Amino acid sequence: MSLESYRSLVTTENKARLHLVKQCWPSRSRFCIRCGSQKVQRLAAKRYRCPACKYTFADFTGRWIGQLNISAQQWLWLIKLFELDVSSHRIAGELELSYPTALKATHLIRLAIVAHAEDFAEFAGEVELDESYFGSKRKGRRGRGAAGKVPVFGILERAGRVKVEVVKDIQWQRCARRCGGCIEPPRCPPPFPNVLSVAVARPV
Repeated sequence: MSLESYRSLVTTENKARLHLVKQCWPSRSRFCIRCGSQKVQRLAAKRYRCPACKYTFADFTGRWIGQLNISAQQWLWLIKLFELDVSSHRIAGELELSYPTALKATHLIRLAIVAHAEDFAEFAGEVELDESYFGSKRKGRRGRGAAGKVPVFGILERAGRVKVEVVKDIQWQRCARRCGGCIEPPRCPPPFPNVLSVAVARPV
């Protein structure tokens, strides 16, 4: 999506909310997120109630964007700023949010990325491996091993899919286990250099 198209989504709160609702409910038909019943009653304030289990929910209940009390416009801008690798501290200033709120929002985005990533075992052929460190800017050591940074391991299928996962540390043996044994060792020795390493995904 171009920046101009993205900007058009956030011109009003209603447009932003409709976009997020479409992402959460692609078919636009609601169902109970607790029991799965297809019959729900529409209530006021954009809420729904399940006659079967008596559960009341909204469009974003149980979803990561429903865990913070911020507007849909703020969420969309926050996602874009996160994509551009803007720090949580600067995001807070740009969107007029508290720093803890911005920090929690970026953490939720990372969790959502991991939760929706595809399984390593589905990759085939030559793949690229890389690591990155996420977190706000801090004084002291930078890059690999920086204090307060979260290591994220990723695997990219050439011209295909991407899988990312938060890990305790970046070690070949540990990352290989996270892949479920579906890849052969890379053609460069561990630990990974700062450039992409290349491995071969074995059929499973």
